[in-house]
Amino acid sequence: MSATKPIGIFDSGYGGLTVFRSIANRLPQYDYIYLGDNGRSPYGNRSFKTIHEYTWECVQWLFKQGCPLIILACNTASAKALRTIQQQDMPGKFDDKRVLGVIRPTAEVIGNYTQAGEIGVLGTKGTVQSQSYLLEIEKFFPELKVYQQACPMWVPLIETGEYEKPGADYFVKEYLDAIQAQSANIDTLLLACTHYPLLQDKIEAYLPSNIKVVAQGDIVATSLVDYLHRHPEIKEKITWGGTKAFYTTSDDTSDFDHHASAFFGEQVIAEYVSVK
Repeated sequence: MSATKPIGIFDSGYGGLTVFRSIANRLPQYDYIYLGDNGRSPYGNRSFKTIHEYTWECVQWLFKQGCPLIILACNTASAKALRTIQQQDMPGKFDDKRVLGVIRPTAEVIGNYTQAGEIGVLGTKGTVQSQSYLLEIEKFFPELKVYQQACPMWVPLIETGEYEKPGADYFVKEYLDAIQAQSANIDTLLLACTHYPLLQDKIEAYLPSNIKVVAQGDIVATSLVDYLHRHPEIKEKITWGGTKAFYTTSDDTSDFDHHASAFFGEQVIAEYVSVK
């Protein structure tokens, strides 16, 4: 086990790096460890059972590295695995540790972005099918009208580095047309997948100027600052070294480093790890 007690950041692939970047910018003093399950990504079309199994294996690996706190910086894992991990897997075994997701902190504030009271949620098939955003937003903003659109081609385009090419535009426009067809009054679109910020420029180019596009990185970072303020018993366990370590379940670490650097905004050098 590591001598450090870092904050763990988990994602099925690269997307969580956009959240990690925001968190590290807000809280640079802490030690961090990032784990991308690229060897088994994407998660978006997998079953609840499989996503829970994969996520729990990765969470346990991060616990073994000394993490007292883990952020599931993956909407699909947050939607399909977080509750089971918190309520069934951890009690009695890891009572001194915490695992948090990205859906609830986003749901707590998303209503503040809309003037019309109608928002669209763009996510993976798994996130949309889980209905997690509909349920969570209802708790905080029951008056909002929420529409969802699955965008199954976006993560593969991003993971393979094809998102910057002209061919990606077809799939960007297709899903944006579909969500706008559900209501002409939508004025806010939530990027409910941490991969999607890499498409944000293309997305905004196909939208009218009155529609606001909201990414999750800063929202999750702000929520974490508040969480640590409210939970000093967790905060005091995290070590202060300003270190960042990157791991992937893909054995092609050079490919991971290349793509991950685009997500994180600075050079990434990762190590391969098996979480089994």
